[in-house]
Amino acid sequence: MKIKITKLFIAVLLMSITVNVSAQVSKEQLKARKELKKQDKKLLHEKASKEARKEAKRMKKEGWQITPGTLPIDKQLDRSLLMQMEFDEDLFPKYLMGEGMSIGENYDGAKMQAIELAKQSIAGQIQTEMTTLIENNVANSQLTAEEAATVTKSLMAGKSLISQSLGRVLPVVEVYRVVDKRKKSKNKNKEVLVRLAYNSEKAKEAAKKATRAGLEADTEELQDKLDKVLGW
Repeated sequence: MKIKITKLFIAVLLMSITVNVSAQVSKEQLKARKELKKQDKKLLHEKASKEARKEAKRMKKEGWQITPGTLPIDKQLDRSLLMQMEFDEDLFPKYLMGEGMSIGENYDGAKMQAIELAKQSIAGQIQTEMTTLIENNVANSQLTAEEAATVTKSLMAGKSLISQSLGRVLPVVEVYRVVDKRKKSKNKNKEVLVRLAYNSEKAKEAAKKATRAGLEADTEELQDKLDKVLGW
C-alpha cells in the first residue's frame, strides 16, 4: 500500500513540475509575442525606411508576397532592421538573426523546413562565437590547446543539439513565392523564406547546454574550469 501511495505521489509531483515549467514557457512566449505585436502596430502607422522600401520593391519584382494577416514586406524588413540595431548593456547585438528558405508543394511543410534551416543558421553562429571565445582563452593561457580542442570538438558535434535547444525564436520575416508557374500544374510549388531572431542571452544558455552535454564523458575538472573561464 505504501509503495502504491509513493508511486502516486511521485507521479503527481512530476505532473505538477511539468505544468509549472509549461506555464513558465508559455508566459515567456506570450510576453515575446505581445512585444512583437506592439512593435507591429507601431510599424503599421509609420512609413517604412528607405532601405526597407527599396529591398521590398526588389523582392516583389522577384515574385515574393505575403500571406493574409502578416505585415507588408517593407514593414517586415523594417522590423528586421530595427531588431538588428538593438544592443545590450555591453554593446553586443541583442539578437542573432537566422534565415532559411525551402520549396514544397505544401506551404506549411515548406515553412517548417525553412524555420528549421533558420534555426540551424543561428546554431552555426553560436558555434562560431563560442569557438572564437575558446581560442581567445587559449591565447590568454586560460585554457590549454588540448582542452580547447576537446571543447571545440564538443561544440562541433553539438550543432543539432544547440538547434533543438533553441527556445523562444521570434519570426521576423515570412514571405513566399510560387516557383512552379506551369498553367497545367495543379500543385504549384511554393518557396518560403523566413527570418528568425533569437535573444543573445538565450543563445549563451543553448551553447552552455550543448557544451556540457558533449563533455559528459570527460573529466569534471575540465567542466569546472570551463565554467570559471567563461563565467558560467
